[in-house]
Amino acid sequence: MSEHRRKPPQPQGGGRAAARRGQSGSSSGRRAAPRGATGSPADSGSHGVEGGDRPYGSRAEARRAAQRGSGRRGRPDGPGRGRGRPGPPPEKRFIDYPRAEGYGWRRWIPSWRLVSGLCIGFVGSLVAVAGVGYAMVSVPSEAHAAAVSENNVYYWADKTQMVATGSGQNRQNVTIDQIPKAMGLAVISAENKSFYKDSGVDPMGIVRALGNMATGGDTQGGSTITQQFVKNTYLSQDQTVSRKFKEMFISIKVGTKLSKDDILQGYLNTSYYGRGAYGIQAAAQTYYGKDAVKLTPSECAVLAALLKGPTYYDPAGNDNLDSTATAAANHKRSEVRWSWILEQMHKSDLKDHLTDAEYQEAIKKYPEPQGRKAIKGMTGQVSYLVDAAKRYVLKHSDITEAQFDQGGYQVYTTFEKDKVDAMAAAVKKVEKANIDPKRELDKHVQFGAASVKPNDGAIVALYGGVGFENGHFTNNADTSGIPVGSTWKPFVLAAAMQYGTYKTDGVGVSPLSKYNGNDHLKVMNNDGSFVLKKDNTPFFQNNEGPFPWGYITLRKAMEQSINTPFVQLGMDVGMRNVADVAEKSGLLKDSFADLNASFALGTSTPSAIRMADAYATFAASGKQADPYSVTVVKHNGSELPGFEKPRLKQAMPEIVAHNVTDVLENVIENGTGKNALALGRKSAGKTGTTDKNKSAWFVGYTQQLSTAVTMFREEPKTHSLLSMNGTAGKDSIHGGDIPTQVWTEYMKAALQGKNDPGFPKAEKVGEIADGAGAPSPTPTPTATETAEESPSPSPTPSETEPDPAPSPTRTRCGFFGCNGNGNGNGGGNGNGGQTGDGGVDGGTDQSSPSPTESDGNNGNGNGGGNRGNGNGGNGLFAGPAGG
Repeated sequence: MSEHRRKPPQPQGGGRAAARRGQSGSSSGRRAAPRGATGSPADSGSHGVEGGDRPYGSRAEARRAAQRGSGRRGRPDGPGRGRGRPGPPPEKRFIDYPRAEGYGWRRWIPSWRLVSGLCIGFVGSLVAVAGVGYAMVSVPSEAHAAAVSENNVYYWADKTQMVATGSGQNRQNVTIDQIPKAMGLAVISAENKSFYKDSGVDPMGIVRALGNMATGGDTQGGSTITQQFVKNTYLSQDQTVSRKFKEMFISIKVGTKLSKDDILQGYLNTSYYGRGAYGIQAAAQTYYGKDAVKLTPSECAVLAALLKGPTYYDPAGNDNLDSTATAAANHKRSEVRWSWILEQMHKSDLKDHLTDAEYQEAIKKYPEPQGRKAIKGMTGQVSYLVDAAKRYVLKHSDITEAQFDQGGYQVYTTFEKDKVDAMAAAVKKVEKANIDPKRELDKHVQFGAASVKPNDGAIVALYGGVGFENGHFTNNADTSGIPVGSTWKPFVLAAAMQYGTYKTDGVGVSPLSKYNGNDHLKVMNNDGSFVLKKDNTPFFQNNEGPFPWGYITLRKAMEQSINTPFVQLGMDVGMRNVADVAEKSGLLKDSFADLNASFALGTSTPSAIRMADAYATFAASGKQADPYSVTVVKHNGSELPGFEKPRLKQAMPEIVAHNVTDVLENVIENGTGKNALALGRKSAGKTGTTDKNKSAWFVGYTQQLSTAVTMFREEPKTHSLLSMNGTAGKDSIHGGDIPTQVWTEYMKAALQGKNDPGFPKAEKVGEIADGAGAPSPTPTPTATETAEESPSPSPTPSETEPDPAPSPTRTRCGFFGCNGNGNGNGGGNGNGGQTGDGGVDGGTDQSSPSPTESDGNNGNGNGGGNRGNGNGGNGLFAGPAGG
């Protein structure tokens, strides 16, 4: 081996390197001297013959030195080559990455040739894929089944057909000459301004949609009119990647085969406008009662606004599908978009744009669409059954309303025809005997009812109103906004039994615990301080009348629907615990009122369906299942997922449910629900009457059925509640009156021929924990109390009718109310309502103070209740309207 290529010195006597050096020395005729042994400059690390070497600490250093010696960056020279002698060229690779000629981090920077090659390859691949896709995807010869008129078929619980209804009778295609130019201008101006210029595809819109699909976001929007026409006509509505690509390729081909007018005509004929109307002709008839050709530009703008989403832009409202889509909210949204679309039509660069004069005429007044109408088969209670089932399907699947209304679905429901008929007959019978529509105070009376199976959740019957054919489109069985009054008190009692009060350290409270039942009482916080109004004066809670009940058991307070014990009990238990029990029992949290003092007295507004389901939890020994109305949904012969029976869960301890039932049995046997004794079998229930006598409830159950009935008056245009003082010729309507009569008539028919299993025995629960100020020591109570426990005035408090007083218009001035005077029905000696209102079935209205801060105003309540008459005092709340 040459001297200048010697390896660094190796340990003596060992290693392969030493052996190799020995061999080298032998072949050259001499042994290589160790580095530094000769004393020459080369040995000292300076340049020697042919450049010399310097000492290297490792093989890596040697290789780097060799690279430097080669005069270029790259791989080191081959064996025996010096600095001045270039090594062999590096081996060539098809893709030079990592770069062979690079050093260090430079090896990992791709060359411009590599980058440009990859870009060209990627673009070429896309072009190839697009070409293949374009060649393979053809325009279907026939429209997709979704674009063909079909009906939805609904079935009773026994699988016999209830009704076939849908878009089948509400569709008619028209040609472009029968569509006003203003309609085309409206949709182009609002949705696709470049319609006459583009190729029919919005690539960026597709990219956004695909990105949203990947992230789970909204896949709607961003499509051209051509794409929407293709989707409506040739494709399913599934939001998938493959469907999006098909839409793109078919849209391109359609754009080359059809004229823009043909595409616009197809789009307007296949679009969904709400109310079951597909196509512009059906929409014109549905909303304006005229043919499409006769639509004005202003009307066209309203219909074009519907294409953004009829659920939210139909001025009539769609709160049966979404609680935010009320008539008021939808009307406002529709007007705003109508105005904007007209403005875009005026600004359009199309030759048919609105002139200044046409625009001023169109914007002058919003063209109010006509109200909803019943479609074929949607009459009587069937209209509300279909409404409830449809709402359930949309909530429990990813089917859109537009898809569903295209038809082709078979919906199997839980509704039992004999029970539905029995419920409608019960309402009709009681209504006929009590309500005279010719009397002013009997006008606009509404009923709602629902019946649910305990231990199951199946809705077997409901009453939604007088029918779509009579212009009543709100399902009273599934509506919100009707306070439930004293029917809420069982949840307060259940919370006390389960959680106890702040004084019992988590131990439940017995229903034999005594609380002060007198009228006009101060309500106390847990620390012993009084709940205060804004002016720092104490808040007083009223009963319906001034009768001096004294300290009575919670059982007795429930029997006679006395308010003061339950307001104070709710404060002692904690309103959050009350809300927890109510929610677990089956009530929806979004129907709850504020957690203030009045929360214990029923200011919340659950639907009749939810109230029946929540009481079914008591009937089922504390087991709860969410209410459901649909068991199976089929489409194109296939059963869709998501309609399994709701899971049964233990909402409260059995002992708590049994004791609530025992207390509610006593309400019927000895209290405000005595009219239900006519059922002739063991049952439990609770009455409820609300603020200003605006609604009255009865909710009751056996082990087989739980049924809720509500009665109220409603102003038809604003849907605001009206007082029922004087309705049916009575001073006021109580839950124990007409609602209980309806409940009893229905339950008689629904349970005819069924056995009477009664209820499980209620074992002792919790400990007796009397309210503040109760006499001590507490005498040992009997196991069961009766009405004789209370004083016996003549006549008895539960038999008298209230002395009605006129109710002023409610004035709301913020969360805590405002100052004002007024007369409150159901007063008693105590506080007037927020403006003199009657309290919610023994309570306060929804603007009552929180448990820690109170406020109100002065109002004079002249009321009483079904337990006597009394003069209302001053304060925050009016006296209750009674149980």
